[in-house]
Amino acid sequence: GPGILTRTLLNAGVRVVALESNSAFLPNLQSLENSLDGQLKVIYGDFFRLDPLVSGTVKPPAMCSDKLFETMGVAAVPWRADVPVKIFGILPQRKERNTLWRLLFALYECSSIYRYGRVELNIFISEKEYKVLTAKPGETRAYQALTVLWQIGCEIQLLHMEPWSSFVTNLKNGGLAVPKSTWLPNDHLCLVRLTPQQNLFIGGLKPTNSATFIFMVKQCLAKPRSRLTDRLNSWSLDNTGKLLRELEIPKNAESRHLYPEDYRRLFEALQNSNVFSETWFHDEVLESIRNINL
Repeated sequence: GPGILTRTLLNAGVRVVALESNSAFLPNLQSLENSLDGQLKVIYGDFFRLDPLVSGTVKPPAMCSDKLFETMGVAAVPWRADVPVKIFGILPQRKERNTLWRLLFALYECSSIYRYGRVELNIFISEKEYKVLTAKPGETRAYQALTVLWQIGCEIQLLHMEPWSSFVTNLKNGGLAVPKSTWLPNDHLCLVRLTPQQNLFIGGLKPTNSATFIFMVKQCLAKPRSRLTDRLNSWSLDNTGKLLRELEIPKNAESRHLYPEDYRRLFEALQNSNVFSETWFHDEVLESIRNINL
């Protein structure tokens, strides 16, 4: 981009590591690096191509997170420690939804950047995706699996809204195209802070079973208007009514009306059943992960 985030951070006096994915821009950035007495470090790489699912050598600008953090001089810290590093950027619009899902899997599995602790993301995303991340139960279309999982995983703060006109230029010159949206407002890019919850892995949810949790939420909200009891019955769960009574969830509740924390409580209760030990369920989970990470 035009470097507005980099300039703002440098002017604030913080130490900045800048990832530049276009080799043509590297010389000017490296010249700036040499003039700032250690405040700026420039790396040829693309944050949104970290840890690609490929075999063999990773070629720049794609890169591995362990190499990046080693170069930055950032060591891993325990999950409940303070935020070890803050990342600023603009989500690529062409693969915005896919990128949000990949970051989500990394968060819940403590993989990629989240191996180093509760890394804080400060990223510009489209207004329509911001509306999805912050939707409330029952909101038509906006309340999705992505909503539930990000709200459980992170504290979500809106830092700034900027009209698309500030970013859009002639497309022939590499400007951003405004993503079309017919059912949610999309007049701005939103600078959003995503800070992982310290208590994310307290209780029955762990990095080792988080993929199953993600799959459960996706399945429940695949048809938001369907009754939760129908989904549970499709998993051959015994005593569905008794389980919902214990969780104080109405018997006829639709999937879209459950709060994020209800899904977490449901998952922890189901951990004690035999549902998640079934082979077919694990096969479905693996297929879901594979499709998200393509």
